[in-house]
Formats: sequence, structure tokens, C-alpha cells
Amino acid sequence: MNTLSYKTVSANSATVNKEWVLVDADGQTLGRLASKVAKLIRGKYKPNFTPHVDCGDNVVIINAEKIVLTGNKWKEKSYIRHTGYPGGQRSLTATEMFEKDPTRLIEKAVKGMLPKNILGAALYRNLYVYAGTEHKHAGQAPKAINLNDLK
Repeated sequence: MNTLSYKTVSANSATVNKEWVLVDADGQTLGRLASKVAKLIRGKYKPNFTPHVDCGDNVVIINAEKIVLTGNKWKEKSYIRHTGYPGGQRSLTATEMFEKDPTRLIEKAVKGMLPKNILGAALYRNLYVYAGTEHKHAGQAPKAINLNDLK
């Protein structure tokens, strides 16, 4: 008897169950928050996870201005970019970037933990970060979750 009693089920865009999730970043450490949010966006906490499909949730992060960095990272962590011109390397410390836009720290941390391909770009569009408690996604009725409960 050569028949299988089970089949591997792969999710696709028709069978995916996407939800809206609300995450409060108040008092959360940046890297730990970013890794769990990246897993949520990717869909790794779902039983029907498929690596090549966008099967994750839409994540809304509030209170981005209350994020925590440990140690001397506020002064020593640097974000480097290049303008494209010779000698055009520019850098900002975490404090300088936070003063310009508090949401960018979380956005850059989560984006760096997503795949570096077209799927990663599509997944990144499922992230919404806000500095305060107000957000414009009340119509989607996001479900508030505690990140400390996730692995």
C-alpha cells in the first residue's frame, strides 16, 4: 500500500486568513519588539505558515516614542546610508533619528528582519507605526495582543 494518509497543505492568497493586530510599544525593547512583529507580519505564529506566501497579519504599532534601547545604544548605535555621490556616506545616531521621527527606529528594525526580496517588500507594507496612541485603523478593529505572551 503506497498511499499517504495525509497531505501537506500550502496556503495561497485565497486561503489565507489575515487579521489586524494592535501592538503597544510602551516600555518594549526595540530588538525584541521588532523580531516578534516581524514574525507576526511573516505569519510564523500561524499553523498554515507557508514561506513563499504573504500569510501574516497586518500589524499596527502605537506608542513608538516610548520604545526602550538598552545600554549605550542611544548614543553609540549608528544608522548609515549613502547618498550615491562620492564621499556621500551619512550617519545618524539612534538619538538623532528618534528626534527626527520616532517611528523610523521601529520601521528600520522590522524591515531588516524581513526577507530581502519582493515578498519582503510586500510584507513590509503590512506594518503601520504611530508615535502616539492615535491611529487611523479603528475601522479594521485590530485585536490588541501582548507580545510578552508570544515566544
